[in-house]
Amino acid sequence: MKKIILYSAIALLISNYGFSQAPSKDKNGYKYNNNFDLALAANANQFLGALSWVHFHSISKKNKFKIGYGVRFNTQAGKNLYYQTAPAKLTSKQTGPQVLFSQIYYENIDTFYVSKAQSNSLNISINLQYTVKEKFDIGFNIDAVGFSFGKKTTGKYIAYQSPDNGTIQTAKPTSYNLLLISDNDIGALNSELYFRYWFKPTLAIRAGASFAFTEYTTENKLRLDNDRWRNKSLMAMVAITFSPFR
Repeated sequence: MKKIILYSAIALLISNYGFSQAPSKDKNGYKYNNNFDLALAANANQFLGALSWVHFHSISKKNKFKIGYGVRFNTQAGKNLYYQTAPAKLTSKQTGPQVLFSQIYYENIDTFYVSKAQSNSLNISINLQYTVKEKFDIGFNIDAVGFSFGKKTTGKYIAYQSPDNGTIQTAKPTSYNLLLISDNDIGALNSELYFRYWFKPTLAIRAGASFAFTEYTTENKLRLDNDRWRNKSLMAMVAITFSPFR
């Protein structure tokens, strides 16, 4: 799912980049095109809250297509979550862009089961947005780099090929987050595909999907010398946006 969303965003960027940049009809100045946003996402086992700021720049003649950068704070809580072997060198037996097309080696994948999970992350985000009509936007964003923090937790290690199967392990959120490609990613990263409706000049609502990676690092290295464990969750998302100088 994350791959499909990322491909769609790249295609949208390429298709619109051909427009030469023209003087904006919008108000000038850095204080304009700033969005402050509160998003809530959830599924049956997990909840994610995200507070963000994004600054957009128009790159098309009609100011419909924008790219932006921002900062996003994510806080995640879940129960009965399964974190699987994370590193691409184990899941795909290779690293680099080719992991997008590599098969998954299930014999290398173990599980870290956490009954109660909670982690927080602060990341820089990449944002793409297209204005369909004056009050309607469609957009995509993804975290690029940052760090995570949270309390230690314990979980059950599940690996039938290992004598440690069934043991209780201690872990904490992986400290650093970095967007690479697929399982090359490190840490906690959130991405969203959304539609936005401006019901007032400075206020809007968003709805769509959030696809979040969260990750734990165990204190002990386990089978295959691995200590990183990743959960991938697709969640329904709603949000409210405030743009004070729009």
